[in-house]
Amino acid sequence: MTTTVAKSNYEIALAGPVGSLDSYIHAVGVIPVLSKDDEQALGRQLRDHEDLDAARDLVMAHLRFVVHIAKGYTGYGLPLNDLIQEGNVGLMKAVRRFDPEFGVRLVSFAVHWIRAEIHEYVLRNWRIVKVATTKAQRKLFFNLRRAKKSLAWLSYEETKAVAADLGVTPAEVNEMERRLSARDPMFDPSPGSVDDERAFTPAAYLPGKDADPAQLVEKTEWHDDATSRMHEALTTLDDRSRRILQTRWLTDDKLTLHELAAEYGVSAERIRQIEANAIKKLRVQMAA
Repeated sequence: MTTTVAKSNYEIALAGPVGSLDSYIHAVGVIPVLSKDDEQALGRQLRDHEDLDAARDLVMAHLRFVVHIAKGYTGYGLPLNDLIQEGNVGLMKAVRRFDPEFGVRLVSFAVHWIRAEIHEYVLRNWRIVKVATTKAQRKLFFNLRRAKKSLAWLSYEETKAVAADLGVTPAEVNEMERRLSARDPMFDPSPGSVDDERAFTPAAYLPGKDADPAQLVEKTEWHDDATSRMHEALTTLDDRSRRILQTRWLTDDKLTLHELAAEYGVSAERIRQIEANAIKKLRVQMAA
């Protein structure tokens, strides 16, 4: 039995350079293909003894087939590495359900599970809005893409032929063709788009944070009231305290503690104390 040899070979292969899809494809491509006898023996080990090493050997020996199947779905504009990853999930599910007593090679059994997982991924990610939700729509989605020989719309006769071949109505073919031809609009405008195009993106129709008139009025009235009460509170302070607050907080050309200390002939700490006491008085007056 060559299981040990196969195991050492794929461990050496996967120990090579990593970090890119090409490296992964190369690594799985050099893993030896199992013979039918080895495949059957590993299948029995997994089924009868829950041998995880046997499951790993079966999965690793078939990763190259997942890559081959996944490459057939690159026309959907989805990353190949994601397609391969989903296919690997299907392969693992197939290995778990594989019964060697039927005499069927694992690759023949697993291809349906691999394609099923890739199909689900394509349908989830090909469009923001799902293009196929029922079993019939999913079948139509993948078969119609293969049936269309060009980007042009199907003629009446072609529509009837596709419908008859797939066992659906011409109306269902037309509906799926419209879904396939539709494009997801960009939520935000692209940097190079002109102003007319930018105005029609969905982001342009979102309400702004300050778009509510009631909130704008409330905010303006609150600001005006607070400003009025602060000016009234300032009149209750003595001239020195009021000037210190105004020059420290209420003007663009603010003075430092040391500049004010030199002006009044006191220490900077004394100016800080006067400022702190004045702020306390303001808070009391404004809260009244």
